[in-house]
Amino acid sequence: MSIASSSPERESSGGAQLQCPPSPPGLDPDPSSTGSPIISPDSSSHDAVLSAPAASPADSENLSPDELELLAKLEEQNRLLEADSKSMRSMSGSRRNSGSSLVSSSSASSNLSHLEEDTWILWGRIVNEWEEWRRKKDKLLKELIRKGIPHHFRAIVWQLLGNATDMPVKNQYSELLKMSSPCEKLIRRDIARTYPEHEFFKGQDSLGQEVLFNVMKAYSLVDREVGYCQGSAFIVGLLLMQMPEEEAFCVFVRLMQEYRLRELFKPSMAELGLCIYQFEYMLQEQLPELNVHFRSQSFHTSMYASSWFLTLFLTFLPLPVATRIFDIFMYEGLEIIFRVGLAILQYNQTDLIQLDMEGMSQHFQKVIPHQFDSCPDKLILRAYQVKYNPKRMKKLEKEYTTIKNKEMEEQIEIKRLRTENRLLKQRIETLEKGQVTRAQEAEENYVIKRELAMVRQQCSAASENLEKAQDTIRELQQQFLKPSGSFLKHKN
Repeated sequence: MSIASSSPERESSGGAQLQCPPSPPGLDPDPSSTGSPIISPDSSSHDAVLSAPAASPADSENLSPDELELLAKLEEQNRLLEADSKSMRSMSGSRRNSGSSLVSSSSASSNLSHLEEDTWILWGRIVNEWEEWRRKKDKLLKELIRKGIPHHFRAIVWQLLGNATDMPVKNQYSELLKMSSPCEKLIRRDIARTYPEHEFFKGQDSLGQEVLFNVMKAYSLVDREVGYCQGSAFIVGLLLMQMPEEEAFCVFVRLMQEYRLRELFKPSMAELGLCIYQFEYMLQEQLPELNVHFRSQSFHTSMYASSWFLTLFLTFLPLPVATRIFDIFMYEGLEIIFRVGLAILQYNQTDLIQLDMEGMSQHFQKVIPHQFDSCPDKLILRAYQVKYNPKRMKKLEKEYTTIKNKEMEEQIEIKRLRTENRLLKQRIETLEKGQVTRAQEAEENYVIKRELAMVRQQCSAASENLEKAQDTIRELQQQFLKPSGSFLKHKN
């Protein structure tokens, strides 16, 4: 695919065209924006200099003579930069020859200009011949990405890496914005806390906050299971610093679908648990002393590493450094998060072991984030010195899945037992109520029987009295009849 012109100002206005300028811009003081060969001459404490990628024999066969010449120039310029940087550090320490220092500074500026121009030409060629590079020069492309994608190429390269340049969902974007989402209030609340110091996102009515809301709302409608999750806005915000909202939406959809982010942001966050499990294994294996210290202080991995995986270091490291990591993430996935995380712990192990839990928390918040400000390459270099075994990670994933399945089975069994226990309690309560009822009935029957016995006694007494009365009546009748009979007899 061919590329044309784009505006450098798009970084602050929220998007970049999918094209590059015909000629390189002026030098960018931010080392992250032009890739790793541009290194600050004053970074004496960060002395790791990554050389321009040397093409492997297999890649060399696929490169044209012009490309080989260009790569050779990049390597030569980088060697000059390294030598010049060392020379400047030496002279700045002695302060004995200010004139030489000025000449050296001028030489460095010239070298940087040539190097940036060569880098610009190379990346322009990569974008125009993308399919061929992915097919035949993939290893070389990986090395170039590790050294940093030039800022003005990031928008198109990220879309190409994510295979998000021609997605059907892009045509739905405008319609999605017309719909309402149940997550709108939550999104509105959180976007004010996303890059609050960045000019593009400052202010409640800023363009940055509006387009960020649009993308997050659109995704919450496309994927209702995930909806909206805190942390994802930082990833979308970074995309919006590089490209228009429709393209940012497509890249984010692809990241969620193909880069394990959807599993990270699901309500269960099962994938985050897996990442923490795998990271803890790497920590225990490669930094056992620090791991023991963390455990002794109850400084759990999730306390510091959760945000690393959920926001890809965007809330932990300065934006230029985190963007370099994101470049690699777009190509290599979550592996770089594991590598950088362990590299940071390795770099700070000596200090951390001396601190208690509160001290470690402060160290993570105030010291670590700014250790690689002037030289992101040092962090990247250390990250690739970390041992990372994909097969072992797969095995750990199976172990974690087995553990979680067993836990789930146990939870199901516990739930079943709890249900049975609840039913038994209800049965006991019913029986106890029944016993009470029978006792009440027995008592009532006794009272009734007693009352019945009394009534029977009363009835018997009444019957006796009645018989006595009848006997009395009969006696009276007999007495009444006797004198009458005597009178009649006398008359005759």
